[in-house]
Amino acid sequence: MNDALSPVGGRRAWLGSAIDYRQDGLRQLSAAELTEIDAALATLKARGDLDLADITVDTFPLHTVGRFLSRLRDELWSGLGFVLIRGLSRERYCDDDLARIYCGLGAHLGVIIPQSGNGEILGHVLNVADLVDEQVRGYRSAQSMNMHCDGHDVVSLLCLREAKDGGASRIASAAAVHDRMIETNADLARVLYEGMPVMRGQMDAERGDGKIVTSDSVALFSQNDGVFSSCVHIAQTRDAARAGYFDITTEQEAALELFCELSSSPEFYLDMSIAPGDIQFLNNRLIVHGRTPYEDHENVDQRRHLMRLWVNVPSWPRRPDNQQDIYSMADLPRWAQFRTPYMEMPERYLAQFRVP
Repeated sequence: MNDALSPVGGRRAWLGSAIDYRQDGLRQLSAAELTEIDAALATLKARGDLDLADITVDTFPLHTVGRFLSRLRDELWSGLGFVLIRGLSRERYCDDDLARIYCGLGAHLGVIIPQSGNGEILGHVLNVADLVDEQVRGYRSAQSMNMHCDGHDVVSLLCLREAKDGGASRIASAAAVHDRMIETNADLARVLYEGMPVMRGQMDAERGDGKIVTSDSVALFSQNDGVFSSCVHIAQTRDAARAGYFDITTEQEAALELFCELSSSPEFYLDMSIAPGDIQFLNNRLIVHGRTPYEDHENVDQRRHLMRLWVNVPSWPRRPDNQQDIYSMADLPRWAQFRTPYMEMPERYLAQFRVP
């Protein structure tokens, strides 16, 4: 890396205070596109009760919508890095059918991959903190979530139900944060290019390559051949330091804090209301995301519930080497061994939390 840091600029380095996602990032499905999705669902169900893992571009055929999803890949890569798709009816589809549609759309976007050592290809973002005995991760509670990236190329959410109050999706351009950092404190920006170790979840590591902490420093910022890529896992880096895996320096902590301060400021972030039936797609190499806290319903069947996909896009360039260690491709087939068919279907997932 050269001593002189280059700003990203352009559409990718947007400020949340300067754009309106309803104008710049919202895509309304047309009546013809909805009819095509209906037909694809009927084709899929005519094959029998297929598992979500059996949903492919062949079993869920989309022509017009498929071409749109191909264009969506380009917008996520070279445009703003986010898109919100609206138009799916919550009244028309049951939760399980929405899961099928969601995986069908995801299959046309790229390759749907496991999200953890459990092997699930469809995640559930649902507050169950009061319903289970163990300590839960942030997405399974109603608390706020700080700005971060998820794994691999694209993270997506489909809303089944909204919260009683709050729970907005908060996103920001990591490129815009990067550009402000090199403008105001290039030394701290350089620290994020050098990177730091990241601590992984114990089960994910044990069921994957076995590494609890990345063996190399993971770069929060990287630019290869002029292409910017972010990889932000600040909480897990601080976990690694607290657990004694490395000694975090004053300068490293200041760099992490400056990133948090900027990405969580109203100038940079954009709050997005994801309504029932909406689907959000984010480029994990460009966008950091979080969530505002929310008030939920007591009945689990009425609680805020979003489904989540992780998608790899084979046509995108490979991640930079200094961001590879946390996203081991070798983990994915190992994690997949722990998945059981139909385990992610919403009805089956919710049933385990209902009071008899």
